[in-house]
Amino acid sequence: MTIYDFTVTTSNGETRSLGDYAGRTLLIVNVASKCGLTPQYEELETLYRDAHDRGLDILGFPCNQFGGQEPGTDAEIQQFCSTQYNITFPIFRKIDVNGPAADPLFVYLRAQAPGDFGPSAGSLYEHIKAARPETIGTDEVKWNFTKFLVGRDGAVIRRYEPAIVPREIHADVQAELSR
Repeated sequence: MTIYDFTVTTSNGETRSLGDYAGRTLLIVNVASKCGLTPQYEELETLYRDAHDRGLDILGFPCNQFGGQEPGTDAEIQQFCSTQYNITFPIFRKIDVNGPAADPLFVYLRAQAPGDFGPSAGSLYEHIKAARPETIGTDEVKWNFTKFLVGRDGAVIRRYEPAIVPREIHADVQAELSR
């Protein structure tokens, strides 16, 4: 099984196969509009514009499971991304990334790259340790803006925890695009 075996739902309710992205490098991110990490949208868009023509696609999946920081409708989320950050990469339908209603894509991503979330995440680690201690040491997505890098072959390469900003993974993305 690879990432290309999954289907996702666009913000307007259409089903899309991730097989449409076969042969491209993907960065899959759970996003939120009202989070302290929301400014990462700007760096994600910069990375997308810089590398899209060389084979990178960024796929955003809004999620409201972390502090209620994505309360809007799919239409409101699209409007926010467009007007506040001029986002041109696709933002899909709002989903759950953890728990019994977790989207199968994120169940797969979590299993393939369980993460390495610990004290090196600084104040975010301390916040999550206090707010969601049951998630420490699990494969669950810990907060908004967790990123998964997927190679051109559909294999999950690496997970980046929320505190790692897009500019910090630029070299990994470039290396994958050069393969």
